[in-house]
Amino acid sequence: MISLPGLIDCHVHFREPGFEHKGNMESESKAAVSGGVFTVCEMPNTNPATTSVAVFKDKVERASKISDCDIRFFFGITENDHLDELRKLWEDEELKKRCCGAKVFFDHSTGNQGAEKAVIEEAFKVCAELGIPIAAHCEDAEINEEAQRMILEKVGDGNVPDVALHSLMRPCAAEAKAIEDAINLATKYGTQLHIAHLSTAQGIELVREAKDQNVNVTCEVAPHHLFLTVDDYKELGTLAKMNPPLRTASEQQALWKGIADGTVDCIATDHAPHTLEEKQIDNALDSPSGVTGVETMLPLLLTVAAGKWPNPNSAPPNIPIFQYSNIPKLCFENPNRIFQLGASDEPRITIDMQKEWAITGSELHSKCGWTPYEGWKVKGQIVR
Repeated sequence: MISLPGLIDCHVHFREPGFEHKGNMESESKAAVSGGVFTVCEMPNTNPATTSVAVFKDKVERASKISDCDIRFFFGITENDHLDELRKLWEDEELKKRCCGAKVFFDHSTGNQGAEKAVIEEAFKVCAELGIPIAAHCEDAEINEEAQRMILEKVGDGNVPDVALHSLMRPCAAEAKAIEDAINLATKYGTQLHIAHLSTAQGIELVREAKDQNVNVTCEVAPHHLFLTVDDYKELGTLAKMNPPLRTASEQQALWKGIADGTVDCIATDHAPHTLEEKQIDNALDSPSGVTGVETMLPLLLTVAAGKWPNPNSAPPNIPIFQYSNIPKLCFENPNRIFQLGASDEPRITIDMQKEWAITGSELHSKCGWTPYEGWKVKGQIVR
C-alpha cells in the first residue's frame, strides 16, 4: 500500500457550458475523483467562452454544485476587451480565488481561441501588472498554416483519411517557435509563464535554458505524449488526434528526460472528451482534437513507477528511473505552488500496488465512454 495526496490536474476541459453532450462538470469531476484527482484547473474554451466576468461567474456557480472535486478556472484572452474583463474579475476577491490564471492560444485549437500577436503581448503585459500567471498553448500559427498548405497541395483538399498527417501539419518547429516567443514576452514583462502540454525536445531545451537564465517559466507534459507516439496512429486512428499532436519516440524520450532533470514541473492531462461519433469519421482532418485522461493519469504513472511499461503496442523509451515520489511532486506540490491553489494534502488516497487491472473505457466515468488506453494493463488501484 502507498499513500498520496489527492492529486491536482492543472489542465482539463470539462465541456460545460455548451458541450454537455461530450461531458459536464458532474461526469468529468466524477472521473477525476475516481482517478485520485481532487482539484482541477478548467480551461476557457467552452460555449460561451470564459472571456467575461459573467461567464466566469456562471461557471463558478455551476461548480458550486460539485462537492467532491475542487474546480478552478482559467480566464481566456483572445481580444483586448477580454483584458478589461480580467481586470474587473481581479477586483472581485471571491471570483479571484476561483481563477487559477489566464490562458492564451498562439494558434487555434478546439474552440478557435487563437489570438493575434498584439493581443497576446498585451496579455503578458497586463498579467504581469496584476500578478496573474499565463498558461500558453504554444504552436506558431504561421508555421502550422504553411505546413498544412504544403500537405494539402500533395494530397488534395478533399477527404484526408490518414490521421498521421495531422502530426506533420502541426510540426515540432511550430511549438518551438511559439515557446521561444512566449519566453521572450515573459522575459520582457516579467510575466509568470506556464507552457501547456509541451511535446517536443526543442521545447524542453528552450524551457531548460530559460530556467537557467532565471526566467519565471514552468511547463507541463501530458500523459498522451508520454505514453503514445506517431506509431500509435495505426492502432488508434483519430482517437489519437490531439493538439499539439503525437510526436516521434525520440521526442517522447526527451519529455521523460525533462521529468528526470526537473525541467518539467507538472504532468497534466489536457482531458478533453469528445463523443465516439465525433471522433470516428472518415475525414481525419474533421475529427475534433482531444482525448480523455483525468481518470487514467495516476494508474499509468504508477505502472511506470512499478517498473512496467503500459503501452502494449510499443517498446518503452530509454527513460531514467521514475519513482513513486515523482507523482506527488508533479501532480500536487508543483501545480499547487505554480497556480497558488491552496489545496490541502488531506484527505489522502490509499493505493494497493498489488492490484493489476485493464483500462476499459466503458467502465470509466467520463461521459464520452472511451479511452485511447483501451485494454492497457496497469498496476495500482485506489482502495480508499
